[in-house]
Amino acid sequence: MVLVSGELIPTSSPDKDKIKSAKLPPCSACASFVKSFENGIERTARGRFEGGDAAWEQKNQKKGYAISEVRFVEIQETVCRDVARGESQCHDNHQNWEESLEEWWSLGHEKPDLKKWLCEDNLKVCCPDNHYGSKCDACKKIGENGQLCSGRGRCKGSGTRKGNGNCQCDTGFSGDTCNQCATGFFQESANGEDLKCTACHKSCLGQCTGSGPTQCLACKEGYLMHSENGCVDFDECNFSETNRCKINEFCVNTEGSFTCVACDKSCASCEADGPDSCIDCAQGFLKNDNVCVSEEVASRIFNMTQVRYLTYGGLFVATAIIFQRSTLLAGGLGLVVVAYISLSEYYLQGATGELRPIMQ
Repeated sequence: MVLVSGELIPTSSPDKDKIKSAKLPPCSACASFVKSFENGIERTARGRFEGGDAAWEQKNQKKGYAISEVRFVEIQETVCRDVARGESQCHDNHQNWEESLEEWWSLGHEKPDLKKWLCEDNLKVCCPDNHYGSKCDACKKIGENGQLCSGRGRCKGSGTRKGNGNCQCDTGFSGDTCNQCATGFFQESANGEDLKCTACHKSCLGQCTGSGPTQCLACKEGYLMHSENGCVDFDECNFSETNRCKINEFCVNTEGSFTCVACDKSCASCEADGPDSCIDCAQGFLKNDNVCVSEEVASRIFNMTQVRYLTYGGLFVATAIIFQRSTLLAGGLGLVVVAYISLSEYYLQGATGELRPIMQ
């Protein structure tokens, strides 16, 4: 697994190959390479004397290993291996820039900063911070508080040979120097220097005067303006012109919108989930006590109903025959029959009167 932008990517996944072969902008690619090379410098900082006397090492490395060709080669052996996005590009750049690196390394202990020397001065793909464009012009969008973009944004193209030097404001801010609140945000403080912009309620369309739904100047689609409660959710499911679900789906209202959910497989159309919410049954299903069941189950229910009623009839006939011989015995048997039928119907249909499921 490798960590890329906070996400773990399996080493064998196609996504990793995409990340490895990604092409970074010139300045980003150079900065990425420099970072990997500097990691190599840090890794080899103690040279071959690890565990020894640090003071002695520092003194002797100045004369030997610290600026040696051996160390330079060791750094290059692992350069770019710690680059996740754009590793292939990094290796290509290393090959193309090898002579420049050798020139920089030959400067010994007086070597300047590698990123400035390579990316800015030599390759001319980067600029210093807060400079932009082909000539590395200084960013000049200074706010009233004396800060670049009022401290609420960044200069477009800063540090690269691209951009136009305008302010790219942080979320919630807008204006030439990020000195006002953006659409969808309202100003909480009156002092422009300490400008604080807070997001409007999610039901607001555009501007608002405060944080709640009653502070909206207009409502987003999916909401209606109420005289007292401001922007309130509009139930699209109750109106055919806004309910755009298919015939085999039912509508579920959500905050500011709605979603369509597939009906139970037994339904051709429905008003909610489950076979007991079907308006019409799907092919191969029949309604039984307002529940869509398969034709096989419907047939079993019909047969069981017939057998049940025949059984009840037989019990009543037997009671009538016994009544001719013994009124007392027939009366007792009649009570048993009534109790049996009542309990059977209660079990089969349940207290609500709906047919209980039949085990298949």
